[in-house]
Amino acid sequence: MSTTLVLFGSFIIFLLLSVPIGVSLGLSAVTTILILQPISMEVFTQSMIQGLNSFPLMAVPLFTFAGDIMGKGGISKRLLKVVSLLFGKGTGGLGIVSIVTCLFFAAISGTGSATVAAIGSIMIPAMVAKDYDKNFAGALVSSAGTVGVMIPPSLCMVVYAVAANTSVTGMFTAGIIPGILVGVVLSIYCYYYSRKHGYKGESITYTSKEKLAIVRDAIPALLIPVIILGGIYGGIFTPTEAAAVACIYGIFVSVFVYKEVKISQLPSIGYNAVLMCAAVLVIIGISSGFGRLLTFTQVPVHIANFILSITQNKILVLLCINALLLLVGTFLETNSAIILLVPILLPVVTALGVNPTHFGVMMVLNLSIGFVTPPLGANLFMACQISDIKFDDICKAIWPWILVMIVALLLTTYIEPLSLWLPQLLNITV
Repeated sequence: MSTTLVLFGSFIIFLLLSVPIGVSLGLSAVTTILILQPISMEVFTQSMIQGLNSFPLMAVPLFTFAGDIMGKGGISKRLLKVVSLLFGKGTGGLGIVSIVTCLFFAAISGTGSATVAAIGSIMIPAMVAKDYDKNFAGALVSSAGTVGVMIPPSLCMVVYAVAANTSVTGMFTAGIIPGILVGVVLSIYCYYYSRKHGYKGESITYTSKEKLAIVRDAIPALLIPVIILGGIYGGIFTPTEAAAVACIYGIFVSVFVYKEVKISQLPSIGYNAVLMCAAVLVIIGISSGFGRLLTFTQVPVHIANFILSITQNKILVLLCINALLLLVGTFLETNSAIILLVPILLPVVTALGVNPTHFGVMMVLNLSIGFVTPPLGANLFMACQISDIKFDDICKAIWPWILVMIVALLLTTYIEPLSLWLPQLLNITV
């Protein structure tokens, strides 16, 4: 108990002093180590290094670079045009177009931050130009970017599959319908908010010939998820290797097909991509050390025991676990939280008859909300970087979106076929 109080108490104090989240995590862990010495400083340092020394984690800068070059090379712009043909004219059209494009782009980038960077850099200024509230636009794209860990390929699902010893393909397939569900509920809220505030859709009318030209021009962009997912499901390459393939294809299309990026610009784009994901990677590394400290002090074990001591009712246990994961998602990076909590929580839910793949989808969806939940909120940081929005302002605008995603989370939690129907239909092991 003393370790928990010192660890989280100091963390809250550092946050109140406006210390950056990554630094606050590190300082609170160091403070706890110096006062109570639950682990050595060497172990904490090694844990941070090991947290970054990960093959799957290599996909983060690669997908960030791919998303950046696709945005600058005209790929995301052409995807947006195609989606605009279908959804752009109605109330809140630009917002719904942003959400649907994020769903599609998630199958390209595989990460929330890259999706926010690629789509947000185009759509946030476009929405602001149409008199959308800037903070609303930033919160919208940040929320839509969370589907990057639900729609395959998803690094978080790979991490869960390894930790839970379940099928990666099964996890990928199980995440598709819940990912679409998140997009649907976000679109419903966007329509409601836009109707209330008078946000209109696009007023441009296209002829049949112009529509055909837009679709034809977008074919190279539309092939990207086919190549990436086809390669993964066909066993040609791993998700991390798919990130490299996305970079190569993005360079080819942007430089030689659409010709909107020059070869001389590639080093600059790569440098910017590294800068954009650097802060996120620092948080990941420090949260790995923070997670190791939690493990050594058995804080998650005490929490799990506390849950089961309250009730063994399946509905209530899942509700308590969701509450726990929502809390954990505000402090820990998603992959670290998965590695930390799966060994503790999976035996609890399987004893209650919950399918491991279904629980994995529930867990990933839950923790993905942490991408937009202060104080961690990696997607919020990314949206602020690309649109010059103050972090405090976007934090105020994000809460309605968080509540909407919690509705999708509860539906996924208690309606098991949402995650298991598609894998069972395709005879994929779950």
